[in-house]
Amino acid sequence: MAVSTSPETPIPVGEVSRLIGGWIERLGAVWVEGQITQLSRRPGAGVVFLTLRDPSYDISVSVTCYRQVFDKVADVVSEGARVVVHAKPEWYAPRGQLSLRAAEIKPVGVGELLARLEQLKKSLAAEGLFAADRKKPLPFLPQLIGLVCGRASAAERDVLENARHRWPAVRFAVRNVPVQGVHAVPQVVAAVQELDALPEVDVIIVARGGGSVEDLLPFSDEQLVRAVGAAVTPVVSAIGHEPDSPLLDLVADLRASTPTDAAKKVVPDVGEELARVQQLRERARRAVDGFLQREERGLAAALQRPCIQRPQRMIEDREEQVTALLERGRRTLGHLLDRADSELTHTLARVVALSPKATLERGYAVLQKPDGTAVRSPQEVGAEETLRARVAEGEFTVRVDGAPGAATAAE
Repeated sequence: MAVSTSPETPIPVGEVSRLIGGWIERLGAVWVEGQITQLSRRPGAGVVFLTLRDPSYDISVSVTCYRQVFDKVADVVSEGARVVVHAKPEWYAPRGQLSLRAAEIKPVGVGELLARLEQLKKSLAAEGLFAADRKKPLPFLPQLIGLVCGRASAAERDVLENARHRWPAVRFAVRNVPVQGVHAVPQVVAAVQELDALPEVDVIIVARGGGSVEDLLPFSDEQLVRAVGAAVTPVVSAIGHEPDSPLLDLVADLRASTPTDAAKKVVPDVGEELARVQQLRERARRAVDGFLQREERGLAAALQRPCIQRPQRMIEDREEQVTALLERGRRTLGHLLDRADSELTHTLARVVALSPKATLERGYAVLQKPDGTAVRSPQEVGAEETLRARVAEGEFTVRVDGAPGAATAAE
């Protein structure tokens, strides 16, 4: 419930603390899960003080409990352990401090942790965060490699030494962070995001040299998994723990079994590459030599052909063929012309023999009426009718005598 205040009517600090305490009292007891970061058991004291922290976020809360409550789990709970606490929020008004009063503490066992991780794994897989099509390819020769690892750790040494042994010119941007404990997740996430924001970083390696299931829990944290999944730069997971696979292995673009394996997969070996280049050069040289030899053999075979050695022979052969064809054509054309001339002579003789002029030359005459029609019968002419008589040497006019069939020359 809001309190009405103003600059003229403020309320005392004690009243504010009392009101906050009243609101907190209404919350009731809750079950809280977290990781113990500080544990204080003073000899003779009846109260145990500890700090419970959220591993995924930088949030902590103080917890107090009676010694008899803590003694029940004192043998299995220590700093760094994950626990579930049944506690009631309390407000200490004189100092304005919030704490939890624990009535029961339960350690989170390995089996329970693995079950929760499996549930988280299924949930993230359903979102497609582990899909193969999200994996980004690694560059062949990275110029700058981002490395997230523990300070002065064996993982850092293995990655740096093996990478520089394989390719001496390779450069690293190293970010030393805690790789276990309560501060691991936020600092690893911050390091990955910082390196991902650098455009000159070509690939990021997150490395750790193995450990127990509890030690590797930060690398299965949902916040870290989502940060790696959202990274633009390819990320390599190099958590050296073969029996169990943290969720980081599933979301990373490449999983390496150990930090040394990560260096081998990210950085090419200069000796192997030089040998491969030499092999390819030899292979290319052999291919070129073989090609040149084949072409030389083909050219030599072509030069041995008669048409290349004596090119004019082709023209001479064709000249003879053209001459022979020309003579053949002339003979054929002569035969055709002779045959046509003979046929024309015979045809002309037949035409002349059958022509009316030849008939007239034998003494015959053709009588024609004035309109030019030939007279074929005496009945076609009348008495005193004038006709034209055509003979071999010319024509003249005749007049029909009185009786049909008798005619006399008019001129």
